[in-house]
Amino acid sequence: MYQRLLVPTDGSDITAKALSSAIGLAKLTGGRIVSVAVREPFPYSAMSEIQPVPPQEFFDAQERLAERRLAAVTSACAEAGVACDVESIEGLHPWETILATAEKHGCDLIVMASHGRRGVAALLLGSETQKVLTHSEIPVLVVR
Repeated sequence: MYQRLLVPTDGSDITAKALSSAIGLAKLTGGRIVSVAVREPFPYSAMSEIQPVPPQEFFDAQERLAERRLAAVTSACAEAGVACDVESIEGLHPWETILATAEKHGCDLIVMASHGRRGVAALLLGSETQKVLTHSEIPVLVVR
């Protein structure tokens, strides 16, 4: 039961809560954590001469941010004595990257946070968690 738990991380407090729940479950089942930080792709435009940030500077900043988020996951897992693998991946749609990572690593549960937006806010902002729930073929545990 639940030997590989995927925990996407965006560095938020609610994601830390989801990680904590996943670590607790992994300890109970003898499982391991797989965590992914999805990096944003460079926002190319047709008018490349007015890019606010050079592409390499953008990529480097995204990678540093992802590494910091994944280091927090690695640290929390090590402190709890739970094995973990981490991966930083560039993806246009985080939900697709999350599902692809779960499949790649053979995960049997996705544990992720939800910010709990409702109504128009949820409609306008969208929800990566909702998209994962809608498209996932494996169980998803949503932590609020």
